[in-house]
Amino acid sequence: MIASVLHGITSWTVLALPLSAACSSPTAAPDTDSVPPVFAINGAELLRIRARLNAGDTQLGPALAVLLEDADRAAAQAPVAVTQKATLLPPSGDPHDYFSLSPYWWPDPSKPDGLPYIRRDGETNPESKRDLDQPRVAQLGANVQTLALAYFYTGQERYAEAAARQLRTWFLDPATRMNPHLRYAQLVRGIDQERGSGIIDTRWFIEVVDAVGLIARSTAWSAADHSALQQWFRAYLTWLTSSPNGEHERAAVNNHGSWFAAQSASFALFVGDRELARTIVAGVQERIGAQIQPDGSQPAELARTRSMHYSNFNVEALSRLAEMGRHVDVDLWHYQAPGGGSIARAVDRLAPYVQNQAAWPGPQIDPVQPDLLLLTLRRTSSALGPSPLWARAIAELPFALRQRDRSTLLYLEPATP
Repeated sequence: MIASVLHGITSWTVLALPLSAACSSPTAAPDTDSVPPVFAINGAELLRIRARLNAGDTQLGPALAVLLEDADRAAAQAPVAVTQKATLLPPSGDPHDYFSLSPYWWPDPSKPDGLPYIRRDGETNPESKRDLDQPRVAQLGANVQTLALAYFYTGQERYAEAAARQLRTWFLDPATRMNPHLRYAQLVRGIDQERGSGIIDTRWFIEVVDAVGLIARSTAWSAADHSALQQWFRAYLTWLTSSPNGEHERAAVNNHGSWFAAQSASFALFVGDRELARTIVAGVQERIGAQIQPDGSQPAELARTRSMHYSNFNVEALSRLAEMGRHVDVDLWHYQAPGGGSIARAVDRLAPYVQNQAAWPGPQIDPVQPDLLLLTLRRTSSALGPSPLWARAIAELPFALRQRDRSTLLYLEPATP
């Protein structure tokens, strides 16, 4: 197996051979010339990367090794389930209902019981990470993407099997499946109301939809599995687009609204509702104009205590929507609003501060993870072509990060003229 070969070496000479030759399994990467049915990432780009791996491109070797190490760990883990809550249940009392607490809300020190909680923007209350579903859904999304990519690049069925097992556990098995709604997401203690803002928790389902596309050719994922998962997402999409919670989030003027659009468009594409997906993606043009200024700044995100993080976070959502636009003939990548805002200008605004975060013209109470910025830069460069500004920002990041980061296996960087 590729993983066992790579774990025992420190150089990358093994990848001088075609990928299939480096793998002891007779199964080669599946359907070499078939673009995978993915939406928030570029399937044709993944196909080109796989071709380079099969041709022995050693520059991609370090990132592949990290991916396979991560995939081996993910495959060894027991699947996570929404029903694993041991001490905390949602107000419904049903463990199948997703339940999380809003991360930036803390006990009020002026009240004996701390209730109602008060907001401290950007400061995560550890309580929100204990025996609740937000860490589980993040693990779900990260693991299925890792496993599906490992399968796509190696053809090893064990990775697809582990991904399929996790998907069935969270969405399909009657004993563990999640009910398709988020009525109890990001609740606040002492405030007795549902909150639409909790819908952002399931942005990880975008990874789920694309992971399904990556393992679609595997024997581990059946037509019945696929049909059942589409049925689940139809029900969830109906709740998103018809509930007061969903309407609240759709109308959000900051990254929450962008991520709502990214989720609902992704799920619409997955269930085959291309008309709805096109309507959502086309509507993002207005959002770009409202959110991004001509100089690339994003006022709604600059108002946050982690303004650089959230500026990038919003660009990530808009960029995923731009990738989805390829499937519905809406070009968000090249769109420039009448006022001058665009995705490219938002990335231009971020790029000079990648290695000089202290100079960022806004509050940022903790460092932004460089890998998040690298993904944004590589995705935008891949879609829009070379930019000296973006290339310089990438080059300023540590070499080991650039070489080993997952984004290396998602987007090829164009040569800078």
